[in-house]
Amino acid sequence: MHGTPLSSDDAARTEHDVARWGAVASLTLGVFGLVTAEFLPVSLLTPLSADLGVGTGVAGQSITTTAVIAAIAGPGVIIGTRKIDRRWTVLALTTLLVISSLLAAIATDIYTVFAARILLGVGLGGFWAMSAALAMRLVPPARMPRAMAIIMAGVSLATVCAAPLGAWIGDTLGWRAAFYLSAAVGFVALVAQATLLPALPPTGHAGLGTLAALMRRPAIRTGLITILLFVAGHFAGFTYIRPFLERVPQLDVETISLILLAYGVAGFFGNMLGGMVSERSPRLSIVLFTTLVAASAVVLAVGGASLAVAATAIAFWGLAFGAFPVSVQSFVVRHAQDEAESAGALVIPAFQIAISSGAVLGGLLIETQGPVSVVMLLAAASLLAASVMAARGERRQLSLG
Repeated sequence: MHGTPLSSDDAARTEHDVARWGAVASLTLGVFGLVTAEFLPVSLLTPLSADLGVGTGVAGQSITTTAVIAAIAGPGVIIGTRKIDRRWTVLALTTLLVISSLLAAIATDIYTVFAARILLGVGLGGFWAMSAALAMRLVPPARMPRAMAIIMAGVSLATVCAAPLGAWIGDTLGWRAAFYLSAAVGFVALVAQATLLPALPPTGHAGLGTLAALMRRPAIRTGLITILLFVAGHFAGFTYIRPFLERVPQLDVETISLILLAYGVAGFFGNMLGGMVSERSPRLSIVLFTTLVAASAVVLAVGGASLAVAATAIAFWGLAFGAFPVSVQSFVVRHAQDEAESAGALVIPAFQIAISSGAVLGGLLIETQGPVSVVMLLAAASLLAASVMAARGERRQLSLG
């Protein structure tokens, strides 16, 4: 029964007894809700900034705020709550999703939105950093890839849903309704987790020393540098994709929503494609798909005034970016099999630092140089990331295990 504490031995060997797929699904719901809330502002920047009386670049920093806090909260939650039952930790983090969404929905100024995004950052960083370690305790070892695929599906579905649904809801019901919907998703996830998650006494001993030791591994540094470069470039462009589509091909909100939907659907398939290629070589997968993003960005910058060119380039961009998270996580796990949880605690802040820096750079560029400049930054950063990873030799004797 859920809520019944497991002994330390049982907690470490739960996977040998039963696969708790319902609990895994509840984690998927939580990740879906958090990632959806994180990226809602991407499609709501125009109405949100107009309603609150701020510039588009300023409103875009609501994503930056979440990313900065999540970067700190990822390792912070893992280390700071290591003596607390993981079930209660997960419930607290999902509660933050509900509260932050409601706070954003009733905001009357940009500072309240920023406060809401701080709460979301804590929930996002802590939950995402813990998710892989939790999955390890909920299913047998042989089922771990399937469990992670289910959890990653939550991210992919959020990518599909957040931008196009946010744009549509914002245009028809108002941007506040989108955040109310986010709160409802969070509440459903909270109920599912309270019902399905078993008691999970803390295990392991993550600490700053372990994180520092991992940082000294050349392969881990390569993975983190690649994340910083590529994800920063991606979010410099993606955060401001709606202003680009409004100003360059001059599209209406319905067409923008369809293009963002195509981006999300392509990303869903990219996630699966990235997993398939990563089974052969995570490094090859990273190089391949970062290069594809760079090519898509160049095409978008050069021919983006055409609806067909813009839609096609953005779809390929979505496909390639969708493959990146599973590819880079496979690369990191391959080189940190002995400290997978702590390695995950490093990956999360790397992603969030990159998201925040990308949003800042994108905001500065779009306000001073125009929308095409953020797409060119995406191309340059993606090529640099591909070069860094391509220069890294891969130890073939290591396996994903």
